[in-house]
Amino acid sequence: MYPPPHAYAPAPMPAPKPPRRWWQHPALIITALVLLPPAGIALAWTSQWERTQKVLATVLSGVWFLIPLLSDSPEETGPEGKAQTAAASAAPAPSNSPTPTPTPTPTPSAAPQMPSAVGWPYAQAEKTVEELIDGELKALSAYADVTLPADHGTWLVCFQDVAAGSGLPPQSAAPVVHLVAPGTGCPATPGTNLRPAPAAPAPAPTTAAPPAAPTPEDETDGSGGGGGNVSYRNCAAVRAAGAAPIRRGDPGYGRHLDRDGDGVACER
Repeated sequence: MYPPPHAYAPAPMPAPKPPRRWWQHPALIITALVLLPPAGIALAWTSQWERTQKVLATVLSGVWFLIPLLSDSPEETGPEGKAQTAAASAAPAPSNSPTPTPTPTPTPSAAPQMPSAVGWPYAQAEKTVEELIDGELKALSAYADVTLPADHGTWLVCFQDVAAGSGLPPQSAAPVVHLVAPGTGCPATPGTNLRPAPAAPAPAPTTAAPPAAPTPEDETDGSGGGGGNVSYRNCAAVRAAGAAPIRRGDPGYGRHLDRDGDGVACER
């Protein structure tokens, strides 16, 4: 016997699936999961996939997205990154004791060099040199007979005692320059006279006076010594003739020559 018709309940009909949208296409979702994981995961959960498929797609896409972030960046893995890593690994581990800092060794500064000041006005040479040293530039006249005026800034440098390019001396030995007035030529050497001294006149030749010739005297020797025709005016004439002394009786003897009357004339 057949059961009555009302004894069987009709089976429920499955709910119809909603229509698939364009963004729910599996090919689009898979492409988004590979190229842009966050957007692909969002599209996967809005798709008509099973829950298991959605979870699996989310996990795989998340791992794919995190791998580049967890790996070393290209800058760190490049040559510089490898060098920094090697330097860091080679550096010694820090110790508790402080490392002494080496004391820098002072290096002497190069001495300033003397410029070539020949031909410069003194004012320019003075400014240039005194900017290089602590002392002052000393000026002298290049001519021994020319006095250096107080205002000699326009006088020109002819000589410098420190050669150009040589190290400048300390303050105790200031460099010296020799100057001439503008328009005056430089001497061959410092200390030369600009106006040479006039030559001393040659001494005039001296000529001895000729001996006085004996002259005849009217006065004759009263003693009768006999002077002949020889007579002398004074003792200077006797000495000039080489006849001194004259004794009484010799040629040329006269009483005017024998002042003391001892008979010898012109004995002194």
